Amino acid sequence: MSAEPHPTLPPVRLHSDAELARDALVTPLFAHAVRLARWAGPHTRVEVGGELTTEQLAEAAAVLGLDPEGEEGPVLASQAWRVAVDTGLVDVTEPDEDAGAADGEAGEGDAAGAEPRYGTAAPGEDLALIAGGAPGDVLDLWLAALDAVLADAAVPDLDDLVDALDAGGEIDFDRLDWNPQREADFLDGVLANLYLLTIAEGGSGDSPVPLPVLAASMVVPDDMGDPTDAVLEQVSDAMMRLDDQFRQLEPIGLVEFRPVDEALMAEADDEELLAGQVDGTEEDVARYGMVRLTALGLYGIRARMLEAGVDAPAIGELADKGADALLDAVSFYPEDAAQAEIELWLTGRDLPTAVAELLAAARGDDEGAPLRRLRCQQALAPAGPTAEPAVRAVLDDPELGGLARVWLAERGATDVPAPDGAMVFWLTVDTIAAQLAADGETDELPLLMRTLTEHHAGFFEQAWRVEHPATAYVLEAMGRLHPDKKAAKEARKAAFKARSRQS
Repeated sequence: MSAEPHPTLPPVRLHSDAELARDALVTPLFAHAVRLARWAGPHTRVEVGGELTTEQLAEAAAVLGLDPEGEEGPVLASQAWRVAVDTGLVDVTEPDEDAGAADGEAGEGDAAGAEPRYGTAAPGEDLALIAGGAPGDVLDLWLAALDAVLADAAVPDLDDLVDALDAGGEIDFDRLDWNPQREADFLDGVLANLYLLTIAEGGSGDSPVPLPVLAASMVVPDDMGDPTDAVLEQVSDAMMRLDDQFRQLEPIGLVEFRPVDEALMAEADDEELLAGQVDGTEEDVARYGMVRLTALGLYGIRARMLEAGVDAPAIGELADKGADALLDAVSFYPEDAAQAEIELWLTGRDLPTAVAELLAAARGDDEGAPLRRLRCQQALAPAGPTAEPAVRAVLDDPELGGLARVWLAERGATDVPAPDGAMVFWLTVDTIAAQLAADGETDELPLLMRTLTEHHAGFFEQAWRVEHPATAYVLEAMGRLHPDKKAAKEARKAAFKARSRQS
């Protein structure tokens, strides 16, 4: 038996689809895209590529309440229009560039004073989903918008692109040092790390992550001690890159972002910049940039992970599954997440039937069985008197009888038959095996081992004979962890006997 970790991510706590859809509809960029989709009509003129003409772009900015004469208004309107087109909120018919060539007008229309040809735009069929669709429909549209924004965020600055254009109008990617797939993978990796850091806090995402921490997670090797100057420079470059990208991702509602304080850029070089945030106050650290996934952001990144084939569970998704699927999954959840999932699973079920199903699912002699029984015991903890008949029904079960006696004793039952010696030792091995599987070799485990062995004279002489698949594994762990050296030595001897007996 091994104690290898389960490969799934911890579960995330998500808001309801209805709450998330409401959040999506008020994000600035998505709301602007919807507004422009409703504005689009016979008057709308687009150029090749579906972009609005200069005059129409100014009008679109005004529709959004932006300054059409300023620098920012047309830029924001253009972004919103691209999102509307990319998500299907707007249907675009581009101008036919070859139409003039068919009748001999190509290249002559403008010189002869002919009107330039434009395409048209109209509200797309999907626009009706905004007001009349289900929350899931709105979220699908928002995810499509997110994909478009992420694609834009992975593109270099426009000035860099212009500088990298050769005489033929092609982008010199070698000169630009930009690989589109590499950039997309980097941003996906950053968001995956942000997701992991968020759910590590319990799945709610309440705490923002300092930008240097996120940048370092992409650059600094796990086994590196103090980073070198070269690595610090790479982290600083990554910070500046992320600062620009998160500014683009905030309007779609993915993150809440506090940018890097621009004054810091003028105060220190790369190494000093990063060194200054290590020992500073909370406000000092925040000056280096802080980012937090929103509730909508957690939903969005998880959706992208699922699409990529990553096992990214969410609390509540097991509510309609069987007891076996529930116990298998929550066996590897953090304890509070497991309890939340179990409570949701029990909600609305007939309690006696649900308890019987849980007990049946807890049986087994496979590697995961001890932890399933531990989670089953956790699931039964809040159960009231209506669960008692189902629990009493397994008193004679060799695998569940000990669990049943503990549950009944905790509720003051006085007619519970005492367990025989074999059941006591079997339950001891099962309990330690479950604790090892759940939390590994924790600081509390040696105390548990001392308590168990002190209550049973000749414990190890009996323990190696226990008919449990994890007997040798548990005894070997006790040989490493037992705080009493003599008992630890006895445990190692007992483990050898158990191994010999099993083989």
